[in-house]
Amino acid sequence: MSIDLALTELHRTEGARLRDSAGWWEPADYGDVAAEHRAVMTGGGLIDRCAVGKATVTGRDRTAFLQGMLSNDVKGLKPGQGCPAAFLDAHGKVVSLLALYVLEESILLELPAGSTEKFLQAIDKFLISEKAYFEAADEAFAVIAVQGPKAADVLGLVTGASPDLASYAHTEVSVGGAPVRVINRTEAVTPGFHCWTSPDHAVRLWTALRDAGAVPVGAEAAEILRVEAGIARYGQDVDETVILPETRLDTLVSYTKGCYIGQETVARVKYRGHINRGLSGFVLEGDDVPSAGTPVLAGDKEIGRVTSAVRSLALGKPIALGYVRREHFEPGSAVSLKVSDRLVNARVSALPFVTLP
Repeated sequence: MSIDLALTELHRTEGARLRDSAGWWEPADYGDVAAEHRAVMTGGGLIDRCAVGKATVTGRDRTAFLQGMLSNDVKGLKPGQGCPAAFLDAHGKVVSLLALYVLEESILLELPAGSTEKFLQAIDKFLISEKAYFEAADEAFAVIAVQGPKAADVLGLVTGASPDLASYAHTEVSVGGAPVRVINRTEAVTPGFHCWTSPDHAVRLWTALRDAGAVPVGAEAAEILRVEAGIARYGQDVDETVILPETRLDTLVSYTKGCYIGQETVARVKYRGHINRGLSGFVLEGDDVPSAGTPVLAGDKEIGRVTSAVRSLALGKPIALGYVRREHFEPGSAVSLKVSDRLVNARVSALPFVTLP
């Protein structure tokens, strides 16, 4: 049975169409997917992100331990800073994608939805004598995304000051007397922020942001925006069958930090080899949207598979993310996709698919 999150009842009362998402209810849309998409591209949108995984890390060795576990440079971060990273196995395959935010006395981890316990069990195997304590925090925080060119203005009206933060940087503000951690995080090609607060304050925060001009945005519009921006999702575009270099997400990696689990594979690909396949974009002809797993062909040879696909509202045509052989990385390369037992012409695209003017 699907469970309610901090904002589910509010979505019901505001007329959202709810759908099950891996065991919890999420708002699929608020009646007009195109208008919700447009709000994020031209104004400000509100996206419920309460389902993301969350954990806290405390203890005097927390930074040093994570430095040896994750692909990015944790040691170089100061309180108020953050970064994206990956947790790999010994062969460089991706166990999890995550973001981390450094506070004075702890580190917050944002994980793929539904993966918190799996991540904590996996990383616990490497804890020996280090003073680093991991605790699940899925129910300790609600997360609301404010996304769009006017996102900073919306937050400014609610908090009293527009946030001026570098990517993944964060600060604590007060809204209605309750603490809210504002993080520079994007959900699309437009600017955006995540707001972490207590579940008890989530409805009040959502209402304040909506009253300041942000438009509620459901999961269907959010998915279109994600794919248009070329943002890979763990469990859909990336999983444990993929080695980190195949994601082509260089922002997840520090090549100067030293050793971490899986580092040997990542460094070998960077300096002495190459990947045989990589995450890419495809723009399709016609109107058919392929499903995940759809084969990608060059001539009569299969060269890859689709992982995510939507009909782009910005481009007016189907687009997809997926993996192809390295010989076909060049944007504009002609390929075809086998959709409903027929071949659909497509071209490889640079990511993101959509850019701001």
